[in-house]
Amino acid sequence: MEQEIFIKTPFIKLGNLLKLADVMESGGMVKMIIQDGLVRLNGHICTQRGKKVVPNDIVEVSLEPNVFHIRVLQEQEEEL
Repeated sequence: MEQEIFIKTPFIKLGNLLKLADVMESGGMVKMIIQDGLVRLNGHICTQRGKKVVPNDIVEVSLEPNVFHIRVLQEQEEEL
């Protein structure tokens, strides 16, 4: 499953990103999948829930049989 998440801030913490992307139903479940090494940030296993994810980063979550690919993008400000 491919998904794009737009953020207004310079970064988002990994745990918050996964909750925002509806990968898991609760923060506790997000914490468990991160600690279990099921989350990759730009191709590398990431076990830090508070890791800063910035625009153009790609997060992959492997939850058999589903694999989630989340691309973080910077939300553009509207011009007046």
